[in-house]
Amino acid sequence: MSADKQSSWSYTEALPVEDEVLTRARERGHELGVSPVGSGTAALLTVLAASSKARTAVEIGSGVGVSGVSLLRGLGPQAVFTSIDIDVDHLNAAREAYLEAGIAPNRTRTICGRARDVLPRLTDAAYDLVFIDADKAGLVDYVEHGVRLLRRGGTLLVNDALDEDRVPQPAVRQPSTAAARQVGRFLREHEGLVSATVPTGTGLLMAVRTA
Repeated sequence: MSADKQSSWSYTEALPVEDEVLTRARERGHELGVSPVGSGTAALLTVLAASSKARTAVEIGSGVGVSGVSLLRGLGPQAVFTSIDIDVDHLNAAREAYLEAGIAPNRTRTICGRARDVLPRLTDAAYDLVFIDADKAGLVDYVEHGVRLLRRGGTLLVNDALDEDRVPQPAVRQPSTAAARQVGRFLREHEGLVSATVPTGTGLLMAVRTA
C-alpha cells in the first residue's frame, strides 16, 4: 500500500466517532479477549443495514455486541435481530450492549450454540440480512447457509474477508486464508448473487441475492 493510500485508509477508519455504548462494549471485549469489528466497519454496517430496509436479520458470531448494536441502529424499529454464538459470556456481553443502546428486548434473539448446529434449523429464504463474523474453520459452511437463508434482494456480509490482509498475498496458504479465498470465489461465481469486497477494516465482503 502506498503512503497516500495508507493515509486515506487511516483517515477514513478514524472518521467515525463512537458513543459510550460502543466504547463500553469494546472494553468488555478487551476483558474477554474478543476483537470486535473496527469503528469503520461498525459505521459501514449501520449504513448497509439502513439501506437494506431489512425486517429480519441474523448474525453468526456475536462478538460482544459492537456489530449487533451497529446493525440494529440501522435496522428499522420493527426489525428482529438474531445473534448466534457458542460462548455464553460473549452473548451476555452482547445482551448488555443491546440493553445499554436502548434496544427493545423483543427485537433481539440470542442463541447459544454451535452455528453448524443452529443454522440448519433456520428457515430458508426467511432473512433480509445475514452478517458473518465467526471462525474461519466453519466459514464456507456458514456462507453457504447464509445464502440459503436470504430472501431475494437480501444482503450477505462477511467480516474479515481479507483474513487480516493475507488473502491478497499468493504465497500465504494457511487454512483461514484458503477459506476466505474460497468464500470469495463462491460468491463471485454464484449465478444468483452480485458481490463486492471493500477494504474497510480487514475487508468486508458484500453480496446481494438477485435470484
